[in-house]
Order: sequence, then structure tokens, then C-alpha cells
Amino acid sequence: MQPEQTRWHSLTEAQTLQQLQADAHGLSAAAARLRLTEHGANRLPEARPRSALVRFLAQFHNVLIYVLLSAGLVTAMLQHWLDAGVILGVVLVNAAIGFVQEGKAEDALRAIRRMLSPLAMVWRDGRLISIEAANLVPGDLVALQSGDKVPADLRLLRTKGLQIEEAALTGESLPVDKRPDPLPRDTVLADRRCMAYSGTLVTHGQGSGIVVATGADTEIGRISALVAGVQQLTTPLLRQMAQFGRWLTGAILLLAAAGFAFGMLVRDYSASEMFMAAVGLAVAAIPEGLPAIMTITLAIGVQRMAARNAIVRRLPAVETLGTVGLICSDKTGTLTCNEMTVTAIATAGRQLGLSGAGYDPHGTFSVDGEHLAPQGDAALQEILRAVVLCNDSTLEQLDGDWRVHGDPMEGALLVAGAKAGLDLVRIAKDYPRTDLIPFESEHKFMATLHHSHAGESFIYVKGAPEAVLDMCATQRASSDAGATISALTPALWHARMEAMADVGLRVLAVAVKPAQPHRSELDFADVDSDLTLLGLFGLMDPPRAEAIAAVRDCAAAGIRVKMITGDHVATARSIARRIGLANPDAALTGRELDQLDDATLQQRVAEVDVYARVTPEHKLRLVQLLQGAGRVVAMTGDGVNDAPALKRADVGIAMGVKGTEAAKEAAEMVLADDNFASIASAVEEGRTVYDNLRKAILFILPTNGGEALVVLGAILFGFQQFPLTPVQILWVNMITAVTLALALAFEPPEPGVMRRPPRNAGQPVLTPLFLWRIGYVSLILMGGTFGLFLWELEAGEGIAHARTVAVNTLVMFEIFYLFNSRYMTAPVLNREGLLGNRFALLAVGLLLLFQLGFTYLPPLQALFGTAAIGLTTWLRIVAVAASVLFIVELEKALVRRYTSNSRP
Repeated sequence: MQPEQTRWHSLTEAQTLQQLQADAHGLSAAAARLRLTEHGANRLPEARPRSALVRFLAQFHNVLIYVLLSAGLVTAMLQHWLDAGVILGVVLVNAAIGFVQEGKAEDALRAIRRMLSPLAMVWRDGRLISIEAANLVPGDLVALQSGDKVPADLRLLRTKGLQIEEAALTGESLPVDKRPDPLPRDTVLADRRCMAYSGTLVTHGQGSGIVVATGADTEIGRISALVAGVQQLTTPLLRQMAQFGRWLTGAILLLAAAGFAFGMLVRDYSASEMFMAAVGLAVAAIPEGLPAIMTITLAIGVQRMAARNAIVRRLPAVETLGTVGLICSDKTGTLTCNEMTVTAIATAGRQLGLSGAGYDPHGTFSVDGEHLAPQGDAALQEILRAVVLCNDSTLEQLDGDWRVHGDPMEGALLVAGAKAGLDLVRIAKDYPRTDLIPFESEHKFMATLHHSHAGESFIYVKGAPEAVLDMCATQRASSDAGATISALTPALWHARMEAMADVGLRVLAVAVKPAQPHRSELDFADVDSDLTLLGLFGLMDPPRAEAIAAVRDCAAAGIRVKMITGDHVATARSIARRIGLANPDAALTGRELDQLDDATLQQRVAEVDVYARVTPEHKLRLVQLLQGAGRVVAMTGDGVNDAPALKRADVGIAMGVKGTEAAKEAAEMVLADDNFASIASAVEEGRTVYDNLRKAILFILPTNGGEALVVLGAILFGFQQFPLTPVQILWVNMITAVTLALALAFEPPEPGVMRRPPRNAGQPVLTPLFLWRIGYVSLILMGGTFGLFLWELEAGEGIAHARTVAVNTLVMFEIFYLFNSRYMTAPVLNREGLLGNRFALLAVGLLLLFQLGFTYLPPLQALFGTAAIGLTTWLRIVAVAASVLFIVELEKALVRRYTSNSRP
């Protein structure tokens, strides 16, 4: 971080004003105008985006698209305008999808800009006025009050009960108490109590501060620059398919050239004949339907994920989820509820536990694991009544959800009272408040004066334990004989405070003191001594129950979860233990990260699963180092501080409910329910999508291979008339293969999909098993198709009749081979294998109708050069084509037998 961005918190008020050449009473309007000219408007710079036309044309820069366009050009040269139109349509659909998705991704910086405050209260010429935040300049004196969004980075000069929520910037789950005292120079961002940062929200109190940074120089501007500078990685599938496309293009061109040369030099074909043969060979080998199948399969995966609360913004991210081996998760709101909860209450004589999470007032009380009925426990009722009355927040149910208005910790105390059966509204009426001392960071407590309708008066105090204990002389304990008062034992309470803090709990102390009857005012002298301590409350933002189960599911799937949070290290460790991270006790803080070089840190990240008090740069650095070690990384987050790492991660996952727009726009996926468990569901769908893509490839390529071998065989054997014409090959590729392959996109998850390790992102699509299967099946298809073509010619049938038999034989081969393709190595000769995918049966029925039209309808006969064939011929075709089902199942059985690590 640049020195001018880090030093302000270490300067005194006088040093800050001197450095800025400013006055404690604000700037004059004239001085502000000069500084506005010098520093520019308080806006984030917006890079000039690519034009819509450039972004659209960029979608065509892909080898597979080039292959597809080449196929379209060939069909147009053959004057087969319908197929040329279909191919062009596929290309345009692919481009349109990519154009829309990329346009959404470029909204990340605009989302951060929208976080800036539009207005600010500022002192100009000695008067407090409201101006546009864009006109703020360094040296301006800004006034803050509850509900304001901080308009620029401020060095605070005055505070009164000022609390600012900085979760979006730092990850801190609670509003931060602010005070103007200078801090050490190396104080981390989340602990800079004397600073207020642009885009954060004032939740309580008032304050004023001097503007020290505007626009791009603010913390949020620095994060915006990080987002702009982060290179977004391509997905494993796109990398592999680009490589596959280049390999396939080269192979096709080489094969076509070799066939052309062989035909002319060895078989004495004319140049025009061999040109058409080479065109037919190229058309046969090009999988025209593959890009469409990829797009549709990914789109189906998007729909499935949406049904499981995972909204995918970039289509290829669906498949990337299948390769994820590591999830870097934010803590607050992702693994936890982002709702403070009382989990422990300590009195002088016992320790109570509370169940339940968040603001839902349902839960139970227990002592030493035994259930406790709170309604009959007078001491428990008193301490809960105290925190309900000494409270400025409210709890309400809205549309089935419980919400707190006010301080989250106070809201958690209200929920604890409601769990004990207290009527919050009635208690306030029975013990009305007469006066209060509001909470201030200077004295660290809140006190309220109440009276009963019987004329009694009493004071309740709650606050930081160290402050409240100093005001107490006695303590209240409960026993079988009832509540008793005894002298305070500080050692007991300090031990309990430390025990609570060690497990990541925030601790509050509660005390009571009788007041003079009919007393109507409260001052500090009334509470500075002689209080009776009622007990301690331990609060935390608890882990989601479903997140615990999801982390366990991820571990079973070979996926390691790491927590990266801006919160305190003790809190982070406690949550890590509760959710079951692999190594919850080893932790690194942001300050420790700064002291490690990349080589050392890369060794540590393999074993450390908890990172606390981190900045956006730390998160980005961790993601990059993990990727540098060859890991496919998913990153979750909800704040603007998460945006750079979200954009850099292989899969960025933002929270949809409580996440900032900046996080959502930087991410590839948004969780509609802010639930970590939805990530595990999305990973399962991602693995299924990749499996289905591989099945589609394993189905399509042997079809193309069989067609290419038929054409190549005709050239090698010197046939004057080829078994398949280019137009008939296009029919098979674009109508039949796409129809059948599409059914594989609807395949359900295979058994054990979440009990196997993530696939290697560097593993090529065409594994040795794939290459063997493609060649093996291609030979079967070529042999049967060629054989029946020759059979018909030997029987004296015409070329149109023989070609019709060849095309239908090839199509029937595909129908039977479709069922082989449902499982890569598992058997399909069972009920589930043959009938388990109703879309496959529907596709077969639809394809048979297409083939009947292709064979018997006069317009299609004229278009494709086909002829009607008889029933006996159909039976012969089916008998030959069915052989592939049994031959491939035999091969799969041998693979299962001799390959111990084969997958179903």
C-alpha cells in the first residue's frame, strides 16, 4: 500500500491539518474550488470499455468457431443453403451468449462506483451545507451521523458514540467503534479506529472528520484498481477445447490433403473429383454439432444449478466447478449466519448454553448438557430481563423472517430473552425507562433507569466486561435456596471472560443497582460503584448448520475448504473448528502474510486453512499463489473487499442476498440463498455437466470418424461412386448426431459423483481410453456401413438405393451406440442403462421419424438423392447396427476388468 494511504491513522489532529494545509473549521468555497481543480472529482476513474461491436466480434475468435464457419462455407459452396443457415445460426447463438455474459462481467467496476455516497454534509465558509460527494476535496471537514454513507476517506477528529459498519470493506462482522486517537503506523485496516472509509455505513452516533483521500486514492478506489487490473482466467474446458480444436483442424486438413494427393497420384481421379472427395472427407470429419452441444449442455447445467439456488453468470463456469479442488470461503455471511447469537451465559454459580442460530427466537437452554426450563428460573429471568430493558434495538418478524433494527449485539440479547419466553413488549410497559446513559466508546457501557408500577426504581448496566467489573462490588448467584448476594470475585470473572474469548465469543457484562424511589434522572455518579454483577453473555456469529454438512460433503469429494476473513483470528479459529475445517488451529494473520515472501507462503498455504485480519490484496495474493501451485480455486465472498479475488479465482462465487453489487458483478456465480451448502450442490452439477459433455464428445466423434473412414476407404479402394455424398454427411452430422447427443445433456448424476476426487484440470478431453474408443467404434461403423453399401451394389441395386442404405445403417449404428455412451465404462445392458434417460428414448423416436422422411418423402429424396427401401433391407440394417451395442459392452467389460482405477 502506498505510504500516503497508510499514514493518516498515525497522525495527530494537528499533524493531519498541517499536512493537508487545512483548518479545523473547514475550507472556504474558493479554496475548495482550487483543490477540486487540482485533485479532480471524488469519483472512481472509469476505463473506456470496448465497444459492443468489438466485444461481439471477439466471440468468433475461437478455433472451433473457425472450423464451424469453414463447414458453413463448404455447405454454401455446395449450395446447401438450409444447412449453411443452420451452421451460421449455431455460430451466431454461441456469439450472442458469450456477448451477453461478457457484458455482465464488465459491470464490476460500475457496481463499486455505485457504492459511493451521492451527498455529503460539509463545513464550507463556516457553515454546514450539503453538497454532492463528487465535489469533496482533501481538507474538507465532513459531518457524519447515523444512516450516512461515508463519502470519502476521513481522518476522524470528533466522535460521539460513532459506530461504522465496515463488513463490505474489511469482513468485520460487527460495527466498529470509532475514536479520534492516533494509532501505530502498522495498524491493519480493520483496526484503524480513527479512520472512516468511503462507501462504509454509519450505524450509530455522530462524528466529524477531515477528508484525506478522494476518488481513486480512497481504499475503495484502490480496490477498484485491483479489480480492473486482475486478469480473469479462462476455464479448463475452454482451454482444452481450444487445444482440441487446433488439433482437430490440423488433423482434418492433413487427412483431406493426403486423400486428395493419394486419389490423384495413385487412383488417377481427376482434380475436380478429388476436390469434392476432399470436401466430403472434411465435412465428415468436422463435428459441426459439437459447439452447439457444448452450449446447450452448459445451459442445461445452468438451469439445474438455478433450481438449487446457484445462479451462473458465465456459462463455462458451470464446467469449471467440476474441477474445483479448493474453496476459499469468506466467513461472515457465508459460513456463518451474519447474525449475532447468544450462545453462552455465565453467572457466579453456573454456565448456561443456548441453542439456535441467528435472529430466530427458537432455542433451548442447558446446564452441563442437561435441559433447563427457563420459565421457572428466577435468576435467569432477571438477567435476561436486564438485557432486554437495557437495549435500544427492536426485533420483528417480516414475511416469515426475523429481523433486528439497531445494533446486532443488542438484537441478539433480545432474541435470547424471547427464547426464554419473555414478552418483549410487555416488559417494556411493565418497567418503563425513565432515563439513560447511551453507550460511548469513552466509557464502554450503557445504563438505563427504570421503575415498576409498584414504585421501585433500579438501574441496569451492560457493556464491556472490564469496564462493568470495575463498577461492581457484589455478584448475584443462584442456588437451590434462591438468589444470593456475595462479594465480587474478580478472578472468577476474568477466567470466564478469557475462556469465552478463547473460543471466539464476544463478551458483554450485565449489572444492576437499586435506585432511589421515583428517581427520574441518571448520571455517571449513580453507576460508578456499588453495582451487582448479574453475569456475562457470550455472543458470536454462529456457523450455518448446513455449512457444516457442506464442508463435510466437500471433504468427501476431495475438496479442501479454507477460510479467508477480515475478522479476528480467535473468532476465525473458533468458527473453523465448529464447521470442521481440516486444520482449524493453524492460522495466519494479514500482518504475518506481509512478512512472508511468495515462495515461503506458497509452502504454508498447503497446510494453513485459516487466514484472519486480511485485506483485499491478501485475498488476491492467496488465490494467485494457490493457482500457481496448480490448484483450481473457487472463491466466495460478499463484500467489495472480496471483488478482486472473486474476479481472479477460477470460479468466483458471490452471496446474492447480503452481498454487495460489486461482489456479484465480479463473480461467475451468485448464491440465491447465501448458503455455503449451495456450493456443494453446484459442484455436483458441475461434475455432472462435464461428465455429460464427455459423453457427448465420446458419442459424436466416432460418428465423424466412421463417416471419414467410409469416404477415405472409397478413395483408397478407387470407388468411382462414394457411399456418402457431402450433403448426406451433413444430414447425419447436423440432424441425427445433434438430436441424439443432445439427449446425453440430460443424463442424471452418476453414482458416487461426489465421492471421487476432482478431475485434473490439465487432463485432456481425449484421454487414451477416449482415443481408443473413438477409433474402435469408428472402425465398427465404417465396416458395417461399407459392408451394406457393397451388399446392395452386389445385389444389383442402384447407387441412390445403396447410399440410402449406407446413411440409414450409419444412423442406426448411432442409435444403438447412444446407449453405450450413457456410461463410459459401466454396463448399460440393464433396465436403468436402457430406460433410465427418457430424453434418450424421445430422441430415438424423433430420429426414426426424421429417417423415415429422409428415406420416403419425395422432396427429401430429391434433396438428398435417396430412394425408398423395403422391410427386409431395414431388418438387415438393424441386425448389423445392433452389433455395436454388444461389441462395445464387451470392450467395456474388459476395461473394467483390467483397469482398476476406471470410473463408472
